[in-house]
Amino acid sequence: MERESVAKIAGGELKEQKSACCSPASIREGGTQRTPEVVAGWGGDGRSMTKLAGGEFLMGTDYAGAFAADGEGPVRRVRLSGFEIDTYSVTNLDFAEFVRATGYRTEAEVFEWSFVFWMHLPAERLDELVEDTVAAAPWWCKVPGAWWAAPEGPGSSVVERGEYPVVHVSWNDAAAYARWAGKELPTEAQWEFAARGGLEQKLYGWGDELTPGGRHMCNIWQGEFPRVDTAEDGWAGACPVGSFPANGFGLYSMTGNVWEWCRDWFTTQHSADVVLEDPAGLEGRDAKVMKGGSFLCHASYCNRYRVAARTANTPDSSASNIGFRCVRRVG
Repeated sequence: MERESVAKIAGGELKEQKSACCSPASIREGGTQRTPEVVAGWGGDGRSMTKLAGGEFLMGTDYAGAFAADGEGPVRRVRLSGFEIDTYSVTNLDFAEFVRATGYRTEAEVFEWSFVFWMHLPAERLDELVEDTVAAAPWWCKVPGAWWAAPEGPGSSVVERGEYPVVHVSWNDAAAYARWAGKELPTEAQWEFAARGGLEQKLYGWGDELTPGGRHMCNIWQGEFPRVDTAEDGWAGACPVGSFPANGFGLYSMTGNVWEWCRDWFTTQHSADVVLEDPAGLEGRDAKVMKGGSFLCHASYCNRYRVAARTANTPDSSASNIGFRCVRRVG
């Protein structure tokens, strides 16, 4: 399988799959567990949190450029209690400390594969690394042996990427880390309140202009998805968690870089009739909310890096553009 052939197939499906760039859902069965090899001496502090007083804000959007099926609207008033949130996405260093302390095995390890974006695999090893591609989105490759410590499959490593966000973690993996750390995953409302940085009804955490004064404020796609990434923002793929300016609350990379899991089950049924108090979504659905967009998002295709934007995936899914951060209740 050559890069060009994958790109040609991708181009043929581009108009039909508006959410496929976000992250594909896994259909997994079988697999055996194995013990991760954690680099000796690693250990992120995992303790950098920002305290937010909470309060009332306008959640969601009526933005005309949103995907109707995503359920971003209507705009509704939400009142939140105070909470603390991780200043940065959970990093490889942080996750390594968790694995070393607990021996935890992620679902990508249990099922022995995960999804990797095609351009991030070495061209000369595509036949060796790729078992299959997603039919509707062939830029997503099923790579046996891809997991958080080998993000591009066998032969890759995070040894030089300690401050990058951990990826290839499912919702279940993220929730397990959060419990170990004495935290929990943020509700969608907590996440969006934090991402807005104190601004009301702006598209991004810094305002309505994506690149104010020509300055890149987040790690997203530039070029023609999924064939050409010009990396004008300095990065093709994920970047270290502190690479772009913080928002008004001092939080980093709430927009772009990697999708972040939320606690809520995904629903598109929202009410604007009452002020919602600490909402946590409905129970018993089949997918969990993800927020923030990733390095694959682009306005021409997946305009989901706005703070109100949202998507979802099954709790056992993992990919090279999905990570998370945690919250802790206060008071």
